[in-house]
Amino acid sequence: MTVSAKVRTPAPVNAPKTTASKPASNVKTNPPVPEQIEAVSPSTRREPDVRFRMRVVQDGTIALGPGKVSLLEAVRDHGSISAAARSLNMSYRRAWLLMDELNRALESPATVSEHGGQSGGGSTLTPVGEEIIRLYRGIEARAAAACAPEIEALTKLVKG
Repeated sequence: MTVSAKVRTPAPVNAPKTTASKPASNVKTNPPVPEQIEAVSPSTRREPDVRFRMRVVQDGTIALGPGKVSLLEAVRDHGSISAAARSLNMSYRRAWLLMDELNRALESPATVSEHGGQSGGGSTLTPVGEEIIRLYRGIEARAAAACAPEIEALTKLVKG
């Protein structure tokens, strides 16, 4: 098993919009939501968006990465793979294949699905799925905090 990391961290799906706690530096760690984008005059410097993209690769397959974590969060928030897929502008088939690939890579599944019925079925996260989200997002936050001075120095080199 290999673990690789690249600088790019996706924003959590449907993350609450808050301004209460910001990173120690002026580095943005989450992309703006369309309604948060403001017009910026040419004389105003825009800070680059810095993201971490960690992947766990098993036998040449990405067992766990930012897309699968975002999909898990969407399943948690929407209660089904189809609704989660719609919220991420992804086909149901693609979302189902990603969840299947993730569940096959784990010792215990991250999701449990109920088929059809009067309520139409749905999917929920198992404790393993919740733990994956907690650990993955925690790693991202700790990496951003630990690297804040270097990230700030790098972003100062980027034209803005």
